Amino acid sequence: MAAELTAHELTAKHRPTLDQALETIRTRAYWSPHPEHPKAYGEHGSLDAAAGKAAFDALLGTRLDLGQPGTDDWVGGEVSPYGVELGVTYPHADIDVLLPAMRAGQRAWRDAGPEVRAVVCLEILKRISDRTHEFAHAVMHTSGQAFMMAFQAGGPHAQDRGLEAVAYAFAEQVRTPDAAEWSKPQGKRDPLTLTKRFTPVPRGTALVIGCNTFPTWNGYPGLFASLATGNAVLVKPHPRAVLPLALTVQVARDVLAEAGFDPNLVALAAERPGEGVAKTLATRPEIRIIDYTGSTSFGDWLETNAHQAQVYTEKAGVNTVIVHSTDDYKGMLSNLAFSLSLYSGQMCTTPQNLLVPRDGITTDQGPRTFDEVTADLARAVDGLLGDDARANALLGAIVNPDVKARLEAAAGLGEVALASREITNPEFPDAVVRTPVIVKLDGAKPDDEAAYMSECFGPVSFAVAVDSVTDAVELLRRTVREKGAMTVGAYTTDAETERAVEEVCLEEAAQLSLNLTGGVYVNQTAAFSDFHGSGGNPAANAALCDGAFVAGRFRVVEVRREA
Repeated sequence: MAAELTAHELTAKHRPTLDQALETIRTRAYWSPHPEHPKAYGEHGSLDAAAGKAAFDALLGTRLDLGQPGTDDWVGGEVSPYGVELGVTYPHADIDVLLPAMRAGQRAWRDAGPEVRAVVCLEILKRISDRTHEFAHAVMHTSGQAFMMAFQAGGPHAQDRGLEAVAYAFAEQVRTPDAAEWSKPQGKRDPLTLTKRFTPVPRGTALVIGCNTFPTWNGYPGLFASLATGNAVLVKPHPRAVLPLALTVQVARDVLAEAGFDPNLVALAAERPGEGVAKTLATRPEIRIIDYTGSTSFGDWLETNAHQAQVYTEKAGVNTVIVHSTDDYKGMLSNLAFSLSLYSGQMCTTPQNLLVPRDGITTDQGPRTFDEVTADLARAVDGLLGDDARANALLGAIVNPDVKARLEAAAGLGEVALASREITNPEFPDAVVRTPVIVKLDGAKPDDEAAYMSECFGPVSFAVAVDSVTDAVELLRRTVREKGAMTVGAYTTDAETERAVEEVCLEEAAQLSLNLTGGVYVNQTAAFSDFHGSGGNPAANAALCDGAFVAGRFRVVEVRREA
């Protein structure tokens, strides 16, 4: 097919961005080419707020025809956590037709080389970025995130994570030179000489299994890491969050075709209700890479059963914060209150267990007992969410009935320090909006251990009384080792305690945040600088994003000839 976008044009347009991304993953400094503020959009072909909302509204009740082969039905059924029925239908694929079609374009994509693949990926990301307002509504009405969070996390932050994956993929592929001249001296005889060529070759078709809560943020790293390393990518969205990834696939297919490549290198696998197509796809011999975000049980199943594939999982953990001492008590409470409330705690990085010595802590406002710390934190959350408009903007909506059920059951697990309350969203009266619950538990009681040693995903946290900070550190170690953790936090003014917590996190491979009292929170990570997960504890077997996340997606094949 004739290319409308030449490799030269794409390289001229996007190579500076790629170079900056490569430099930033080396320095770990702050940088983003994707604006966080909604008002930054509306020029140079990007949609402003009104146009983005109109584009989203125009999608409702339509058929999203991607033009991919093997379509044997049309499926849909997404209902927004805000109560809006989306009514969008998507192609259902005959996998026996679609998978061979996806493989057909892989040779040309492989032969294009790492740089061309990278700049094509950057063109896809640029076009998604131009439609950030439209994507934000799609993320909001599938995940339940409040609009501003859907805009930022589902838009520029997700795009940053995709670009980060492309940068790592490019760096790993060009680590080995394209060609080499090899000469081995043989004394008086002529040297042995060979010419060698080294080609990164894709592992095979990749499968991205999307999640309900962060469809783009969690979906883009695997998608772009696999595509940039030469693999075709089949995207299997969560049934409740199809639209954001379907739009992504649509953009990717358009760009691939315009760049002269087979659009079937990226395709969608939407499913019928209850079909469970993820298990079927995950064990197909054609699927050689799997990226998954979701429950521990299915992540474990993939790791155990998808033997033919390289499996990257982000599952679940019990995120823990040790509260020992602070020189900014008000800032600590404010920071923790925000962390517990953001998106109704429906983040894999939200703190669950707050370990506090039962004799209390030292602060700049004097000593505080365990009960006082818990009560003060409850008041901080109440103060943060006391205004319903602000509460709606922070909490979003409960994403599914399972989260609501866990929230309601949590009150029966111990003494309630902060009861959850219902909030009405005047714009979306059918939305289920709830404030967090804080339950007090005793770390020395076996009955309480069953609660705090299990993940309770959603707006639920446990204030756990421990005998000493030493006991808190050991409980942290056991929690990370047995259950995993995406994040760990600690508040202490004591150098010895800080070293002890840091040593546990180094030994158990958990990402640690110390003494956060300002505008950075334990449940937030920045692309190009922060690692999301470590891949070293049970919460995840991969980190977003490091060299290990991309290096297994391709192999280097050598062809050598006598010179």
